[in-house]
Amino acid sequence: MKKVLACAALVALVAGCAAPAKPSPNAPPAVQAPAEAQPEGRTWSTPDAIREMFPTWLEPAEPFRVIGNIYYVGSKGLGLYLITTPDGDILIDGGLPENADMALASIRKLGFDPADVKILLNTHAHFDHSGGLARLKQVTGAPLYASEGDRSALEGGFYLGSEDLHEVDAPPVKVDHVIADGETVSLGGTTLTARITPGHTRGCTSWWLTVEEAGKPYDVLLFCSATVAANRLAPDPQYDGIVDDYRHTFEITKDWKPDVFLANHPEFSGLWKARARQEAGDLLAFVDDTAFPAYIQAMQADFEKQLAKQQAAAGGTD
Repeated sequence: MKKVLACAALVALVAGCAAPAKPSPNAPPAVQAPAEAQPEGRTWSTPDAIREMFPTWLEPAEPFRVIGNIYYVGSKGLGLYLITTPDGDILIDGGLPENADMALASIRKLGFDPADVKILLNTHAHFDHSGGLARLKQVTGAPLYASEGDRSALEGGFYLGSEDLHEVDAPPVKVDHVIADGETVSLGGTTLTARITPGHTRGCTSWWLTVEEAGKPYDVLLFCSATVAANRLAPDPQYDGIVDDYRHTFEITKDWKPDVFLANHPEFSGLWKARARQEAGDLLAFVDDTAFPAYIQAMQADFEKQLAKQQAAAGGTD
């Protein structure tokens, strides 16, 4: 019964309980997990139901420079970002298992070498953002930096609060360095600051950095997420304290106004619209200090709506 309820809660996000469909002939192949990730040699492949519901997650995209030393190396629907420096590079997020090799190919296409990736960062431990980390770590040899709140899910390869729903497992990956709120990560003159913005996951981590474009500095925020998505808020929360965590995040972000807002689902930040403007000649197409405030206000309104809906369905206000 518990698994049925878990499936019902997650079906809106991943449709993982649906009957397997015929795989697309153009879909990326299944990924063999490295030994560290899965000693028994499990072959990881994104379930067909997820592929059908979110086809852009595995749809290749042309890599490009966003602004400053930030490059997009993700798919059409999952954002992965490469930050280049003279002393090596930083790669943020892993996407699904199949996205790892896609990202490596994009890095090479841009003229960079995956061997130069010195640090792997993660926004949060959901399979669509952590699924490729084990493969990326295997290829690059880079250590993984992530939050304590998401460490157990990353190393266990499970979806916190839905551990028995294996359709949304990810290849386990060791966290080499635990990041705290406000901690900085520096490499080759670039410094990123971690901010723990919990709710979407217990250790959801957003990253700030400053880049230069046309001789001017711009503050960039790669925000983790504030969607409710498939999370249970009440009466049986996805994890203890989730409601307070969301409200904490909305409180600390209410005055955030980055010049550039990036997201691990590109549609959240309007990435492809900005990219079209950039291709048309707008050098500062990604600069918009109204984008993040509008996003976070919409997320807060949706959170309160979803909380009320879940409480009403449960017949109470827990």
